[in-house]
Formats: sequence, C-alpha cells, structure tokens
Amino acid sequence: MATKRPTVSIDDVIAAIETARDKVMSDEVKSLVKLGLPKNVANKMVAERYRQRNEGEEGEGEAQGAWPDMS
Repeated sequence: MATKRPTVSIDDVIAAIETARDKVMSDEVKSLVKLGLPKNVANKMVAERYRQRNEGEEGEGEAQGAWPDMS
C-alpha cells in the first residue's frame, strides 16, 4: 500500500531558502565586524557577494558585469 507524501508549497520552499540565506549573511557580517571592519562596509561586502542591494541603493549605479573588480 502506497503512502501519500505530504506536499510543500513553493512559497514555503522559497521562504525557507530566504531564511537560510539571511542567516548565512548575518553570520558573515558578524565575522567581518569581529575582524575589525565597520558594520556598513561588512554589510556592503556581503550584499555584493549575494548580489543584493543595500538600503539606499535603489536605482543607483549601473549594471555590473561578471567581474566588477577587474574593470
């Protein structure tokens, strides 16, 4: 007799992924601050790594290529 597996909605999966990403980003910021970087610099570095915008960056800048530090 086959048992029916519980289904999970896409929204639940996306929420779980976003929560995990936010935790990893938070841990990285804490580590960088512990190494002596200012918190705003650490936030910017982590946001760039995860290709997210910091607060106040809406619409600023230009589209970046694959290697922004090499330009």
